[in-house]
Amino acid sequence: MPNIAEPVGAGLTRVWELDEVLLDTRTAYQHLVIARTAQGVSLFCDDERQSTEASQLVYHEALMVPPLLLADGRERVLVVGSSEGVATQIAVAAGAFVDHVDIDTEAVRACATHLPYGYSPAELTAAESGTDTERVWYQDGWSFLAETENRYDVVVIDLPDENTDPDAQHNRLYSTDFLRQCARVLAPGGVVCCQAGCPTLWRNETLLALYRRFTEVFGTTVYFGSDEHEWAFLSGRAEVLPEPVATMTARLENLAYRPSSLDEETLRGGTVPPYSVRHSGRS
Repeated sequence: MPNIAEPVGAGLTRVWELDEVLLDTRTAYQHLVIARTAQGVSLFCDDERQSTEASQLVYHEALMVPPLLLADGRERVLVVGSSEGVATQIAVAAGAFVDHVDIDTEAVRACATHLPYGYSPAELTAAESGTDTERVWYQDGWSFLAETENRYDVVVIDLPDENTDPDAQHNRLYSTDFLRQCARVLAPGGVVCCQAGCPTLWRNETLLALYRRFTEVFGTTVYFGSDEHEWAFLSGRAEVLPEPVATMTARLENLAYRPSSLDEETLRGGTVPPYSVRHSGRS
C-alpha cells in the first residue's frame, strides 16, 4: 500500500495510507496526488494534504463564512487559489458573483474530475466560459489583481502553506505587498481573508508572520481558528471596528448560505487567537 509522508513541523511527519491512487501527476507548478484514504477521497499537493472528503466542508466554511459575515457586502467575491471550487460554491450560495483565479489549470481540472466535492466537470466547463454567478480565470493571482478594475466585497487567498522553498511561486502571495494589492481592490467595507497556517506550536511560523502582516495592513484583523480542523484563518478590514465579532454574529442569521459546521458559539470561541499569537509582538 503506498504512503505519503506529510511534513507537519521540524522533524515531524504524518503518514497517510493511500488505499487507491486516482491521480499522481506533476503539473507545471506542483506534484499533485488524489487518492482514496481513510478520510475519503483526498487531495495532496507536494505531499501536503490540502483537503479530504471527510473534513473539507469544515475547512471551507471556516475559510469563507467569517469574511462573508465581516464584510458589509456580498455581491462580488474574488477567490485566489482554492482549486477544488468549494470556496466558490459557498460564496455563490451566499449571493455573490465570484471570480475564481488559479494559476494551475491542470490542478483545477483534475479536482473537478476526481474529487466528489467542489466543481463537477460540467460545472467547471461552464465556469471557464463564465456564468451568471462565477468565472474561472487561469492566471497568476498577482497579475490578475494588477489588471482588474473590479471592486470586491471579499477577497479570499487559499493556497498551500507558506514555506521556505525559494522556488515556491505561491509564497509571494502571502507577502505584505500582496495583501496591500488585495486591499486596493476592496469595495467600501470589504474584507481580505487568508488561509493562515496552523496554530500548533510546532507549525505556527506562517500564522505568526501573517498575523503581523495583517495587523500592519488592516485596521481590523479577526482571527478564526477552526475547532474541528487544524487550520487558522485571518480576515482584515481597512477601518477599525470596535466589536467585529459582535458584528459577525449578528449577521449570521441573515446569511443566505447556511453553514453546517459553525454557529454563534463557534464564532465567539474561534475568534480568540492563541496566546502565542496575541503575545508574538511583545518583548
